[in-house]
Amino acid sequence: MSEKKVITAKKSSSSNLVLGKENFMWMLVGVAIIALGMMLMAGGKSSNPAEFNQNEVYSARRITIAPLLIIIGLGVEVFAIFRKPKA
Repeated sequence: MSEKKVITAKKSSSSNLVLGKENFMWMLVGVAIIALGMMLMAGGKSSNPAEFNQNEVYSARRITIAPLLIIIGLGVEVFAIFRKPKA
């Protein structure tokens, strides 16, 4: 009978991933901020389609706060991608 050699892969101390755990945590924070901005921007539907409520559509929440949150979330995503993982 021939002997079969079992090849085992050695676990290296360093991971092959480009991004570390902290990078992924920052990315989750960025996604949560973007999702919050999208939720704040949603809505404004009137029960009567012939009726236009200017205060709901052009509120400060929808035209100022929500877009700023989305831009901040995108900035956090860029930060998470370019941040060097700790060695």
